[in-house]
Amino acid sequence: MTSKKSAPTPLEIDSAGERSSAVREMFSAIAPRYDLLNHLLSLNIDRSWRRRAVDRLGWESRPDGLYLDICAGTFDLALDLARRPDFNGHIIAVDFSKPMLQHGAQKIDRQPIAAACGDALKTPLASDAFDGAMVAFGVRNLTDISSGLLEFRRVLRPGARLVILDFALPRGRIFSSLYRFYFTRLLPFVGRLISKHSFAYNYLPESVEAFTGPEELEALLREAGYGSVGHLPMTGGTVCVWWGEAGGE
Repeated sequence: MTSKKSAPTPLEIDSAGERSSAVREMFSAIAPRYDLLNHLLSLNIDRSWRRRAVDRLGWESRPDGLYLDICAGTFDLALDLARRPDFNGHIIAVDFSKPMLQHGAQKIDRQPIAAACGDALKTPLASDAFDGAMVAFGVRNLTDISSGLLEFRRVLRPGARLVILDFALPRGRIFSSLYRFYFTRLLPFVGRLISKHSFAYNYLPESVEAFTGPEELEALLREAGYGSVGHLPMTGGTVCVWWGEAGGE
């Protein structure tokens, strides 16, 4: 008697289209527990990560502007910006998982946030339309990061800033060992227990391992036509904020 073969995880799929569909289905499946697990598995530090990412957006120069939240999930990043005391602009939040947007919809009541379901690699948005754009924990999941950066630049006005928040791998030997134990052993166990999804929280550390490093992502930003590029490691280098200006020098 042969055992039933489990479905491949997204990183095991060669076809970009099929991989993208698998990632979308995965996020759709974990949507009901997504917020809970984000806060629990990060020990609630994820709130400060998002706050510091919004701090880098430079929205203060256009507080009444139009801003984009790509791979918006359940709107936590968009809400951080919308709730800033001096912000009186509008935010378009795009995600390719409709269930993620639906589960976050109750959080954006009476906020200046409009949701749209769409692919980050081909957004249904006009060129040169936004005064800033931000992506939290989404760039790592793109099947083609360079194409995504070009698409984000397309919708940004010249000089507008893109901010990226995502995971990275710490480099210190002792802390790195402790982090990898947590990230590859404990986190998947807790994630699987609460989300009831067989591989979503194994995919998380696997995708971080496969993700480009901080300096490499800076290089990709420059190649895509962004200027004034930089990055800021946080929480021991386990998370980074990157930024760049569309068409900047």
